[in-house]
Amino acid sequence: MNVKARTLTINQDRLQKRIQDLAQIGRIGETGVCRLALSPEDRAGVDLVRRWMEEAGLQTRIDNFGNLIGRMDGRNPDAPLLLVGSHIDSQPYGGQYDGVIGVLGALEVLQTMTEQGVIPEQSVEVIAFCDEEGCRFQKGLFGSRGILNRLESGELERTDKNGVTRRQALLDFGCDPEGLEASVYPEGSIGAFLELHIEQGPILDRAGEAIGIVSAISGPLWWTVEMTGFAGHAGSVPMNMRQDALLGAAKVIMAVNELAKLDPTAPTVGTVGHLEVFPDSRNIIPERVRFTVDLRDINLKRRNEREQSLREVIELAAMEGGLQYTITEDTNSDPRYCAAWIKDIIREESKTMGIDARELMSGPFHDALALSYVCDYGMIFVRCKDGISHNPQEFASYEDVALGTELLYKTVLRITNPLT
Repeated sequence: MNVKARTLTINQDRLQKRIQDLAQIGRIGETGVCRLALSPEDRAGVDLVRRWMEEAGLQTRIDNFGNLIGRMDGRNPDAPLLLVGSHIDSQPYGGQYDGVIGVLGALEVLQTMTEQGVIPEQSVEVIAFCDEEGCRFQKGLFGSRGILNRLESGELERTDKNGVTRRQALLDFGCDPEGLEASVYPEGSIGAFLELHIEQGPILDRAGEAIGIVSAISGPLWWTVEMTGFAGHAGSVPMNMRQDALLGAAKVIMAVNELAKLDPTAPTVGTVGHLEVFPDSRNIIPERVRFTVDLRDINLKRRNEREQSLREVIELAAMEGGLQYTITEDTNSDPRYCAAWIKDIIREESKTMGIDARELMSGPFHDALALSYVCDYGMIFVRCKDGISHNPQEFASYEDVALGTELLYKTVLRITNPLT
């Protein structure tokens, strides 16, 4: 059934216009977006969404982690919060929908509740988390981990490619990096978290289905690997006497790909997406190479086996090439499963909409991954064309986004008004 034939409570036209308007900030080309975390473009996006939150009657604040938060008070102010949201920062070569539909969809839910005269039992906060993507400082989920007091040592000193520290970026954004503790949510204050997101994969699109229910998020392992050899003239050093760091790195990069494909039926994925070569000259043997490794799987045992194999490959490549190496672990999370009771609500409400929503896992991680360590969580997926994401060609129809937002609305109503 076409969405136009459905009865929607949420305002699809308002939601569509907001998605389109936000996409103009950091726009690249006709459909792309570059809105890096804590950049001027990110701040402009936050200011725009904050204005919309205030127009919707929400109490707003920007905390010291750079998170934008809009609050609707509930009848019972002492009850644990329901958080709903995602992020609006993007990859440097990103699309209009990743994260955005989760924030603007959540805003639309609360605005619709206000217009319908619905007062939730517990307070609800819409949150646009800062730096979910992790591409600027090579470590993501900053805002969502921050409010849970789960940041690691040295995170404020991480630098972007221009040498700007996260600490300085926070200051430039208008935050106080010395006051982070004041922005941490008290233990037990968050009751549950909901996130609407595009699938970023092809399963729903290939099945011709608009909506899916997330079962779990794969556990990501992020490394930064540095291999060091010895620089020399590309024309005079014999091949058997070289200590070529890039050659060693190449062996590891190939191994990441091959290890991820060992079991073609498994959802294991491995990626090297960032590479730095020093001295970076065409006629100098590379002396030092830094690169990232991103390894993910829903099965922790299998991921651990691939990790051990990769460590052995790195050690062998270093020994063969006369290289030194270091492995820095940037992120390590086990797979996190959605709460059964929330999935049940989403499934029941989807059926009232005439949707038989399938369950599927998420390969990408989301802010929900961080929240899963302190509360129950649930996620709704919206199909995206050909499964394309982190690319200007990323596309989700406004009809599908509206359906996902309507389902989010019904889910929020069930959670915050359990007797209605």
